[in-house]
Amino acid sequence: KTVQMISVVIPTYNRVKMLERAISSIYKQTLAPAEIIVVDDGSQDSTREMISRKYPQVNYVKQDRQGVSVARNAGVKIAQGNWIALLDSDDEWLPRKLEEQANMAKRKPTISLIHCDETWFRNGKHVNQKKYHKKSGGQLFSVSLLRCMISPSSVFIKKTLLDRHGGFDELLPACEDYDLWLRITAQERVGFIDKSLVHKHGGHADQLSDSIPILDQYRIQSLYKIIVEEPLTSGQRQQVKEVLCKKLDLVLNGAKKRGHKDLIKRIEKIEWNLLALQLF
Repeated sequence: KTVQMISVVIPTYNRVKMLERAISSIYKQTLAPAEIIVVDDGSQDSTREMISRKYPQVNYVKQDRQGVSVARNAGVKIAQGNWIALLDSDDEWLPRKLEEQANMAKRKPTISLIHCDETWFRNGKHVNQKKYHKKSGGQLFSVSLLRCMISPSSVFIKKTLLDRHGGFDELLPACEDYDLWLRITAQERVGFIDKSLVHKHGGHADQLSDSIPILDQYRIQSLYKIIVEEPLTSGQRQQVKEVLCKKLDLVLNGAKKRGHKDLIKRIEKIEWNLLALQLF
């Protein structure tokens, strides 16, 4: 298979208008993908009808509501391409996105994950990113520990790499992208195109990062899993411990202030487990 064998995977849930914009941006690409797979995670709107009417060539898969990780993984599983390009249904690509990434994949055959810069919009208005959001390539593990540094909609990744790392963790209700990129960047160098080739749209009511409080609790779950299960170097293990300690303190103090008893129990259980495993 060649680099041009690209499968696009879009998870969606009740976003028919935004999804139409996302799919339209794929058909404007200067390099056409081999297939577009839309995994509908239990939508009750007119998503099926819109795709049937406007984009009958799209591979439309409907599943019961199970979350974005299950939807993405389901799309990757049936993808025919050797490269996967992820796109969230509320985002859109600029026309040269796939072409630029495919060209880099040809130039750098040892790189299996390529991302790019993006422009942010909130409620239709341009938003400047903070300095700490600045994207880059190379060894990204350290910088990715504090926050997610790779946007799913910017990702161009070898299917074999996704398969090797088991895809997105279906038990995480949020921060599933943070989790996967950490597992990958612990072992892989990342390619980066320093151009905005994605328009990332936020501000809508169903946006996951806005609808789930205390996202760091899921980053803690991810860091705990990584330090226990992943083959890290001693340096990486120390970095994870330092970030994990800070996040545990932060979330535990916040949970105590707000009286979140269930969250307090979960965090304290993780702390006890780390002590028992002599990782703390």
